[in-house]
Amino acid sequence: MGSNEQLLKKELEELQKQLGKKQKFEDALSSLKFLLRLHYPSASPSLRKTFYSVVCRVATVLKTRYIAPGFWLAGLGLFQEALLLTSDSTEKEHLKNCIAQAKEHLDQIENPPDVSQNSGYLFEGHLTVDPEPPRPQWLVQSNILNSMATLQEFESSGRPVDNNTIETASNLLGELMSNLDDMIPEIMEMGSTAPRVPPASKEVVAKLPVITITEEILAELGKDAECAICKENLVVNDKMQELPCKHRFHPPCLKPWLDEHNSCPICRHELQTDDHAYESWKEREKEAAEERKGAENAVRGGEFMYI
Repeated sequence: MGSNEQLLKKELEELQKQLGKKQKFEDALSSLKFLLRLHYPSASPSLRKTFYSVVCRVATVLKTRYIAPGFWLAGLGLFQEALLLTSDSTEKEHLKNCIAQAKEHLDQIENPPDVSQNSGYLFEGHLTVDPEPPRPQWLVQSNILNSMATLQEFESSGRPVDNNTIETASNLLGELMSNLDDMIPEIMEMGSTAPRVPPASKEVVAKLPVITITEEILAELGKDAECAICKENLVVNDKMQELPCKHRFHPPCLKPWLDEHNSCPICRHELQTDDHAYESWKEREKEAAEERKGAENAVRGGEFMYI
């Protein structure tokens, strides 16, 4: 039972990380609610505290980041589920406050004050005056697939299946079948979003430094040092081409690899390519990652205000 609870704790930690990502928030709450209903009644005190900690994080993220009604509805459902399961009086009181705040927020959304100026909402750390977009179909479908995968994992682990699990599986399967026609093209389209990785720039490859293995270098690398591609041990006077990540290979071994790939065979450090579309896509991905990191830091900073 201990190992199973450790796996559950790791899964809860991963779900908690996803709470700071707008596109994964509802998906994470759906999985969290499923796990809460399935495992909380038989959980140890330590695991119950972990569940409660993640639920509290949901409340913090909602208060500091999101105002869209869909997110708060999902949070309200989670708080109500947790309230029904916990027996700790302090936790019950806090969850009641979370439920009250969620209902108050949703009431304000349904009955907005009459203001002449545009009001904005927080989206990945940026304030915008556009209305919150509706929940996309792909996110609905992703929730279904994620829950089904979680259920399959628990069943394959050999854990006993109770009536609640069977009922949950039946409901998920029905919802999955009803959305199947829409999901197949969506999934195929999502799989093709990242462009094919082109080979490294020929100019960059031509400028890679070539070093000659000396007695000193070989002593530093060790007697078992080898080229990671051909697996032959290095000897004095071997010519080695060095990548920016400092990994070295025989030039005749490295060239065929870089003719097909743009990364180091060992650590996958990427070299520049001659494909402008791919380089632009990489730059956009880098900027998006930095924005997400900034938004997550803002959320963590805001949490201290509620401690």
